[in-house]
Amino acid sequence: MDNDPAAFEIVTVQSGARSLRSRNHGETFHPVVGPMIEAVALHVRQQRLVERAAAEEGTFVIWDVGLGAAANAIAAIEALAQQATTGLDVEIHSFDVTDGALRFALSHAADLGYLVPHVATIETLLAVGESAETNIRWKFHPGDFRETMFAAPAPHAVLYDPYSPQSNPDMWTLDHFTQMRTCLSPEVTCLLTNYTRSTAVRVTLLLAGFFVGHGHATGEKDQTTIASNDLAMLEEPLDAAWLKRVHRSTNAAPLRSTSAGIAPISPEDWARLSSHPQFAS
Repeated sequence: MDNDPAAFEIVTVQSGARSLRSRNHGETFHPVVGPMIEAVALHVRQQRLVERAAAEEGTFVIWDVGLGAAANAIAAIEALAQQATTGLDVEIHSFDVTDGALRFALSHAADLGYLVPHVATIETLLAVGESAETNIRWKFHPGDFRETMFAAPAPHAVLYDPYSPQSNPDMWTLDHFTQMRTCLSPEVTCLLTNYTRSTAVRVTLLLAGFFVGHGHATGEKDQTTIASNDLAMLEEPLDAAWLKRVHRSTNAAPLRSTSAGIAPISPEDWARLSSHPQFAS
């Protein structure tokens, strides 16, 4: 279980930064460049969090999906806390099935570094389920995200960072993304950022009703994935050339079940995908 301290270990990644590794899942958090560099590049900058939150008249809502060791949430807090004097109002809703990774990380805060300035805030979050720093309220929703997401307000930003489809397939299926898409408000423009560049995942997001684009490079990946409920928010949306490659791909079938294997897209799914509004001429 991930709430067992023995489920994690501290490791040094390629950049020299310290991070966590899940022994149960066999995955390192923020590999190659380390927690804060990846969190800032993949989520904070790509989401344009500071600019978008500053332009929001009401509360700017962030979903932090996969709290883990809290690097993504801390990166957002540090970026947005600098705007405290502007009257910015932010809520971060973190989701995870367990707080085990964060408790382990907190016990090794000095090794990780980035947690040190926020120890008191994290201790409060773990004790009572919510805490605050300056203009930012931070809430933790323990349990299965597929159920707990319905208790949170519609997000402006989704920092989507669960374990990979190989080790955590429940969080990547078409049914799941379709349900998540229903949680977005038509009145609230939302961006979702994620570390994958998988064709199958992108097809799944598109069939779930998202618009999808090429995301910024991070670590060893030359691109990642960004999605939205508003096509105009994407700097580099997937285009007709990408669509043609999907048709030829041997690994483009949407992830319909947790046991889905590598397969080309079916004629029925191809018909739905090629008629998606994103690819309208």
